[in-house]
Amino acid sequence: MLQKFLFAFGLIGLLHSCQSTNQILSKSDKRAEIMTTIANDETMSKEMMGILMKSKSGKMMMMKEHHAKMMEKMKEDPEMMKNMMSEMMEKANNDDAMMSGMCKSLMENEKMMNMMEKMKEKKIEKKEDHKEHH
Repeated sequence: MLQKFLFAFGLIGLLHSCQSTNQILSKSDKRAEIMTTIANDETMSKEMMGILMKSKSGKMMMMKEHHAKMMEKMKEDPEMMKNMMSEMMEKANNDDAMMSGMCKSLMENEKMMNMMEKMKEKKIEKKEDHKEHH
């Protein structure tokens, strides 16, 4: 009887400790304190980065940050952007999987599709202008 009571009491304690973790993290001041502690400790920071890189949301966050930095660099240096785009297109022409991935990404991005449509219209206009001059 005592063993059953202790087992039940231990199980309730275990379940309560899981719930209290969520309760602690739901309080923004405590959550900020925990994150600051992790950020200020080299070992814990490395552990957290490992956990983030294993999670889907962590990978997405890192990719978005990397993408934003690349876009900023390309805005600052249009020649670099032109060179990178040329290199990327060259590689994509030789790699079916990369081309397929790029096409899928472009089709999912409305801004890119609009930009490509505008580029296509300009190209058609240039061809028509060229024909009128000959």
